Amino acid sequence: MAAHGRPALRDLFDESPTPHIAHHPRTHHRDFYVATDGSFRTAGGGLGAVIQTRDGAHVARLSRPDSPPNNNVAEYRALHLGLDVLAARAPPDARVGILVDHDDLASNVNAAILAARHPDRRPPRPYSVPAASANHWRGIRARLTGFGDVRAARIDSDDNPAHPLANSPEQYRHVNREPIRCVRPDPVESTTAGYLPPSRANRNVSQ
Repeated sequence: MAAHGRPALRDLFDESPTPHIAHHPRTHHRDFYVATDGSFRTAGGGLGAVIQTRDGAHVARLSRPDSPPNNNVAEYRALHLGLDVLAARAPPDARVGILVDHDDLASNVNAAILAARHPDRRPPRPYSVPAASANHWRGIRARLTGFGDVRAARIDSDDNPAHPLANSPEQYRHVNREPIRCVRPDPVESTTAGYLPPSRANRNVSQ
């Protein structure tokens, strides 16, 4: 189980849409999952991140106070932090699933992934990035190219295990003292060839 009694990150990822990227039978075969969240408050906000392997092994939890100018910027800062931590502990060919509760951020990440594969590096639609997040967006894109494959899923804020870490950094500051582990997930289990997991089978089927 993930932090705070919520479902494991793999389960959340499997049940959530991945903007711009069609679901594939191996969508759920990520090596690592990182859930991030950023919060903004006039008295100060925070950044949260939870990282697990595919089989649910704990890699890291982070809860950091921050002072972003708004909530949108906080979301980009949180993802940049989570990817930095994961990049230091994952092999370069790792398949990564990102979970965020911010529509534009999930969409931009997947658009950047598709743009990297396009001959002229064009995304499927123009990026919509807050001006104050420009540097963090560049850092995020640099991190994305350092993994073997990445997809971002959009989850509800109430389901995001990083949400309480971002919203109450003083309450959860003890998680920063947890050892951050270098963990390799177990080998991918065998599956019935060609069949989508139940969460994918009947979703967004065009008529």
